[in-house]
Amino acid sequence: MSLTTEWSFRMSEQMWWRGAVIYQIYPRSFYDANQDGIGDLPGIISKLDYIASLGVDAIWISPFFKSPMKDFGYDISDYRDVDPIFGTLADFDELIAKAHERNIKIMVDQVLSHTSDQHKWFLESREDQVNDKSDWYVWADAKEDGTAPNNWLSIFGGTGWTWEPRRQQYYLHNFLSSQPDLNFHNPEVQKAVLDNVEFWLKRGVDGFRLDAINFCFHDAQLRDNPAKPKALRQSIGFDEKNPYAYQYHYYNNTQDENLAFIESIRSLLNQYPGTVALGEISSEDSLKTMAEYTQGDSRLHMGYSFDLLTEEFSAAYVKQVVQTLEERVSDGWPCWSISNHDVQRVVSRWGKSQNAEQNGDLAKMLFAMISSLRGSVCSYQGEELGLTEADIAFEDIQDPYGITFWPQFKGRDGCRTPHPWEHDQVNAGFSSAKPWLPVVTEHHEKSVNLQENSSNSVLNSYRHFTQWRKQHSALLYGDISFIDTPEQILAFTRTDENEKLIVCFNFTNQAQTFSLNLASDELAILTDHNLVSTQVVDEQAGEKVITLPAFGCFYASI
Repeated sequence: MSLTTEWSFRMSEQMWWRGAVIYQIYPRSFYDANQDGIGDLPGIISKLDYIASLGVDAIWISPFFKSPMKDFGYDISDYRDVDPIFGTLADFDELIAKAHERNIKIMVDQVLSHTSDQHKWFLESREDQVNDKSDWYVWADAKEDGTAPNNWLSIFGGTGWTWEPRRQQYYLHNFLSSQPDLNFHNPEVQKAVLDNVEFWLKRGVDGFRLDAINFCFHDAQLRDNPAKPKALRQSIGFDEKNPYAYQYHYYNNTQDENLAFIESIRSLLNQYPGTVALGEISSEDSLKTMAEYTQGDSRLHMGYSFDLLTEEFSAAYVKQVVQTLEERVSDGWPCWSISNHDVQRVVSRWGKSQNAEQNGDLAKMLFAMISSLRGSVCSYQGEELGLTEADIAFEDIQDPYGITFWPQFKGRDGCRTPHPWEHDQVNAGFSSAKPWLPVVTEHHEKSVNLQENSSNSVLNSYRHFTQWRKQHSALLYGDISFIDTPEQILAFTRTDENEKLIVCFNFTNQAQTFSLNLASDELAILTDHNLVSTQVVDEQAGEKVITLPAFGCFYASI
């Protein structure tokens, strides 16, 4: 291998995340290897061949660290160990080794802004106001009347402050009261957090998904958040019926000081070539924050927001979100997601307006669409099966968010139910024991083993498309430019130095006919993606007239 070729290979290896498909695993719901009703790391290991068959580039694993599980792992009590319900550190090391054998990268969830109230740091900090960890969390005196220091709220309901009788002070928690916020204004906290991150880098992980990364810093003056007018209480990242929507969250998160901290994260990752950071961003203007957090080569490699995790489903809305980001992001790199462990599954969330929740063509189109935008992709487990949102009875709900806001908001359990493997097995082959959440009847019919044997299944379409996409550099790395089309159609070009593609999607359950004014006469229709499409394009007055079937996809080289 020449020096030039070797350098190019190494650079491509280090930039693997650009255009990557990252498969999110919620470990307690993926596969239960020890048959106790909860998925685990050995369960993921046993399914690595399945994951490899999907054609994805990396796995993002939701938290598996030691935790009281009040928020199912997003409340960490020990950042350097595996919770026994998920396995051991040896299991994790085996997972990394065997994933790497299959050329699959491993990204782990890092929850940096807060810990569990059972973490040793908090147990020490809460004892008094003079201990070594006294300033490691956000503590504040009560107002003269004994009430909380300010009006900040918790996303999970109620005040964002809880009284600690030992210190005679309140502590801040943006989430559950059992998730106290760390004080990142303290340099010692930043160093300790980065040391925990490096622990996993030394074990060979390829990157991190950084949970709620814009929540690390708070306003040091503890200023009140201003009220938000009722007409502007939109539900991006949380339900609009939640009082949290009643405020502009200018002071409890997304502070300027956070930029220097994420630069510290990037500086650490640079010591481990090829590792990446993907930030979850939920702010008053998430796209603006995403642009700031991914700017240049000294901050996060990628960011994603909740802007495509909403109820709103239209080609115009997707176009607006992507265009807005493109206008703001010059050299940053987005990562797109339409499903995750916090929101209703996409085929239910977006399919209900089209009476298409069970329509496999919708699931196929949505994955193709999100994978054809400029950026990388986070794909949530079950998305490859076209899983619908599970209807969970109140007595089966585990999510504290859902318990608090029932019945107006049923929480997040409906998207967290166990992965269905075998349709004719108890609990769809996930576990022989009673699972932590029930497997709903309709998911049995979408099981992996049934879809394996159907060439037209959502699963096999997903597999084919991920491989087909890798053959087109414009889809992986190219620029994006939108084309004016009727409301129901999303159309754009993807262009790099090797090719130029035109891409169109029909967002409706009815055939749509539309015209494209293309400068080029050459239009080579691509059909080997195996999606619902059209093979005929008419010419009218110099324009290309395309008829796309319901939830159809159109790709052509120009």
